Amino acid sequence: MKIRVGYELVYRCPRPTPMIVTLNVHYSRVSDILTRDILMLTPSVPVRAYRDSFGNWCSRIVAPAGQLRLSSDAVISDSGTPDLVAPWLEQRPVEALPAETLLFLLGSRYCETDLLVETAWKLFAATPTGWRRVQAICDFVHRHLEFGYGLSSPTKSAFQAFQDRKGVCRDFAHLAVALCRCMNIPARYCTGYLGDSGLPPPYAPMDFAAWFEAYLGDAWYTFDPRNNTPRIGRVLIARGRDAADVALTTSFGPSTLEHFRVFCDELAA
Repeated sequence: MKIRVGYELVYRCPRPTPMIVTLNVHYSRVSDILTRDILMLTPSVPVRAYRDSFGNWCSRIVAPAGQLRLSSDAVISDSGTPDLVAPWLEQRPVEALPAETLLFLLGSRYCETDLLVETAWKLFAATPTGWRRVQAICDFVHRHLEFGYGLSSPTKSAFQAFQDRKGVCRDFAHLAVALCRCMNIPARYCTGYLGDSGLPPPYAPMDFAAWFEAYLGDAWYTFDPRNNTPRIGRVLIARGRDAADVALTTSFGPSTLEHFRVFCDELAA
């Protein structure tokens, strides 16, 4: 299947403002990109690209005073197969984990393992280990949180979401990530596109999506506590410890988001 993905974001800055932009499709999908995924800027300003410490493709710009439009429009090839479900997978003991996964056992800005560890062990100590434990965590988060646009804030953390019992997809992901880490399962936050392929209407307004990956066996696997069912057409943009590492834009000065549009549409065969 082919999926058209893209966005249009409009910012206004009172003065020239440095920004980091993380909006390109992840390098792991580069062979699937059919039409180029290019960051377009209006007015045009110089762009310097780099890989961050997690391997995400980032762009450095200086937004001019006034209005700046960021946009992209690309077509991605996708297998059309839903997320893998592999309940036979086991988790490795901490002492046997690869060194590069250990960072994703630690607390981070939005995933306070120290505040949730006691709760996590009370809730999940009796569950089967491995994939089934991660799924138990996703089931809990899916039931515990009420989803709704406007039920979150940019500063809400996993612990706050647990207490408030409401949020958006990033809050679902943050809480599940924190609970997995508390149970000694490496977990990393993901952001990207997720359309409505395979689902009946009506469809919700399109937005960027958040999910997470857990390290089981000898690889990373996708979990989505917000939807809590295998989905089709997931297109990764970036991975990190939590949303702080993969912010769509990071502004080093005042800026106002005036317009926001995202699309992720399956194209007719």
